Amino acid sequence: MPTPVTLGIIGLGIMGERLLRAALDHAAESVTPVAVWDPAPAAAGRLAGIAGAPRMLATPDAVISACDCLYIAAPPAAHIPLADAAIAAGRSVFIEKPLATSLAEARAFVARAEAAGARAAVNFPMASSPAVARLSAWRAGMQAESLAIEVAFPTWPRGWQQAAASWLAKRAEGGFTREVVSHFLFLTRRQFGPLTLLDAQVTYPAGDGAETAIEARLSAGGVPVTLKGSVGTTPKDDHNTWTLNGAIRLRDWSFAERLGADGTWAQAPDALPNEKMRPMVLKGQLAQVAAMTRGEAHRLATVREALEVQEIVEAILAA
Repeated sequence: MPTPVTLGIIGLGIMGERLLRAALDHAAESVTPVAVWDPAPAAAGRLAGIAGAPRMLATPDAVISACDCLYIAAPPAAHIPLADAAIAAGRSVFIEKPLATSLAEARAFVARAEAAGARAAVNFPMASSPAVARLSAWRAGMQAESLAIEVAFPTWPRGWQQAAASWLAKRAEGGFTREVVSHFLFLTRRQFGPLTLLDAQVTYPAGDGAETAIEARLSAGGVPVTLKGSVGTTPKDDHNTWTLNGAIRLRDWSFAERLGADGTWAQAPDALPNEKMRPMVLKGQLAQVAAMTRGEAHRLATVREALEVQEIVEAILAA
């Protein structure tokens, strides 16, 4: 078995801590976390409370020097400077989406990364989802005729994201289209092909707040796609569906379901709620991170795929 690759983490917010815990508890055969950096004073205390966690180093450069692969879970404005520094140092990079706060910066970064042959990928966990694999098996031989995507939230940001509301709630960098819809656009791109936005409508509150509703029509490799998203329309903390031909669907991130002859939806036998499936998904992602870092084939989202998703997201938000 190959030696685990060493992993550095910049940003110990929700996503950084989540991936660190997954690496320590579920993916020791793939990665070994060796260093963390986060400028927030509270981050050091959280890190100290994680059994087996690596040291908090003094600078991002120190983390880059210490690792084989840099995981970037900082706010979006920091993604490209950190990724550029890691790539220049010969490291692989695993980045949270979106790539950047500017499409021009994202496009320039992807061009640089591709020209350099950089080992770089973006964390769209559906690339390693057992529920998505189940849907893919179900749709084998099925002619894709229509796809409907719906997301809904009681409030935005979601309850568990309130610590990051200073930017997640704002129009400039946040909003559910960037944070949530992007995952379903990535899934759609992977399943059917390139995305084209046909038309969109967006509702914004007064001031600089993020969107409260969206509606859009797209094409994915010729498959017609409808998209709806809203805030204040569900009692669930997070509700979503990705439904193909009205016959099979992914519900609430982790439930693969088929419509039965009686008109009711039936879960896959191995279906699990998202909080139980997430460790399995992250274990799969980290195995792919190790493969990418070693220069092997992997199924992680490429920076090109992430850019294509970001371009559609920003086009929707600008409608």
